Amino acid sequence: MPDDARSDLEQALRELRAAVAETPLPLALPSAEHADGIAAGVRAQLDDYLLPRLAHPDAPLLAAVGGPTGAGKSTLVNSLIRAPASAAGVLRPTTRAPVLVCHPTDATWFRGTTLLGRFTRTSSPTADPGRLHLVTAPALDAGCAFLDTPDIDSVVGQSRAVSHQLLAAADLWLFMVTAARYADAVPWQLLHTARERGTVVALVLGRVRDHATAEVVDHIREMLAANGLADTPLFVVPETRVDDYGLLPETALTPLRDWLDALAADAAARAALVRQTLDGAVAALSPSVEVLASAVEEQVAVAEVLAEHVGMAYGAARSAAERGIRDGALLRGEVMARWQEFVATDEWLRTPLAAAGRLRDRLAAAVTRSSGAGRPLAAAVESRLVALVRSVTVDAAEQTYRAWHAHVGAEPLLAGETGADLSAPRPAPAAGARGEDPVASMVAHWRDDTLDLVRSETTTEAARPAYATEATAALVLMAVAAPPVPPAVTTDEDRQVLAAVLEDEVVRKLAAKARDDLLDRISVLLDGEAARYLDRLAGSSLDTSVARRLRERAAALERVRAAAFSDAMASTPAAEQTRADAEEDGQ
Repeated sequence: MPDDARSDLEQALRELRAAVAETPLPLALPSAEHADGIAAGVRAQLDDYLLPRLAHPDAPLLAAVGGPTGAGKSTLVNSLIRAPASAAGVLRPTTRAPVLVCHPTDATWFRGTTLLGRFTRTSSPTADPGRLHLVTAPALDAGCAFLDTPDIDSVVGQSRAVSHQLLAAADLWLFMVTAARYADAVPWQLLHTARERGTVVALVLGRVRDHATAEVVDHIREMLAANGLADTPLFVVPETRVDDYGLLPETALTPLRDWLDALAADAAARAALVRQTLDGAVAALSPSVEVLASAVEEQVAVAEVLAEHVGMAYGAARSAAERGIRDGALLRGEVMARWQEFVATDEWLRTPLAAAGRLRDRLAAAVTRSSGAGRPLAAAVESRLVALVRSVTVDAAEQTYRAWHAHVGAEPLLAGETGADLSAPRPAPAAGARGEDPVASMVAHWRDDTLDLVRSETTTEAARPAYATEATAALVLMAVAAPPVPPAVTTDEDRQVLAAVLEDEVVRKLAAKARDDLLDRISVLLDGEAARYLDRLAGSSLDTSVARRLRERAAALERVRAAAFSDAMASTPAAEQTRADAEEDGQ
């Protein structure tokens, strides 16, 4: 592959990796776990194989020897190099940690961490799946290295994961099965993975008795064809005794050894094989990325539904608060009691009902003579407002929590590690940063600002009301809570006095401004409450642009791949001859 084509391909792969790494899947939807696995697989394929192989195209061919428990992988590796490099035996699992065997001149490729960089190197046997035992074997031809992997079905979960990881990082699979268990499901699942990735596979069928060879080989070839692997080279290792060193007889491995020797001796054939595996691995990324992009879109759709729940709950709370202020619901209990005390400061209500003007005059005289007469009324209105706003806030929090809690996938957002605790159906903490109740604090600030409003807008003679400033402020608060038609809970006298007060132009104008200010403050408070939920969604970085970016990166990669691999490896004479030799020797 030309250097510029390889550089373009490497850049496209890095951009795709960045997009995959930045893909959020915060909602625990049924598809999320599968998508997380897809994303991890894509990153592993890029980090463990594609990027290192592109960066080092001249590195030796890496053949991973894989297969199920007891297939004889370690025995095969030892026999090919004619030395006991990898432990073999009857205890299972035998190979707990990977063993890499190469010619001494190739060791420099594998001593560093560029290739198989996740594994710590060791020069002695180990049982740690995270360490790689590096062995040099002079009997092995340069240009080809063997990787003895743990069992693909190991009872040790970490060993099983390492096996799959190493297979994904190899140029070639020498996949071993036995005559007794070649039809088991687990090996074929891995062979399907190899086919999807375009990995070159050679199947080694071991422990085959002479009288059953033809029948078993015919059946396994049928299975290979049925699974889209008809071109897979097949090598048969007959059942035989091992020598004192645990090695198979040379004659048992002659066809496989000849095939491997031909690869080691033919740089063009090795390059063609690597090229085929690279091409297949890159091509396999696009379907995986599409699965990931679809999962992101599903997450975005669910996030939009969750946001709608928040909007509906807090929109309803805003409407309920406004309705409670405008329909006279505040004029109950303590408020009416304080109102009656306020207007009954004098004995004037005991006289026959008078015209509105005379009522205002007499009320003004009464409340002006009584210092602080409006304070209990203002406090009662304030208390009722706090109760109303807190009630709608709690209701909105409970509705949102129930909606999110009932929705599949939202639980991780409710129990997030940062920000306000949403793990219970309650509004923001009753105490603010300085020990303040946010609702009571909001209403108190509104009350103080209303008093300032009265003072600032009644300084001129023309604008001065009939009442003292403090009394006017109390009447404005009362007017904010009173609807145009006082409710039936009031007496005839109360309704007439309220009507007279509301007809005072100064009180009416001030009340309209104070009411609008109050509703704005309630909206701000509710927006802050809703933000506790919406911020969780915003913090998850869910957006349709994420899926779009994934698809754009995959499409760009496919264009670069098509250009880089336009002259397909499969058509090269060296590759065709290698396959033909394998087919002939395998028989």
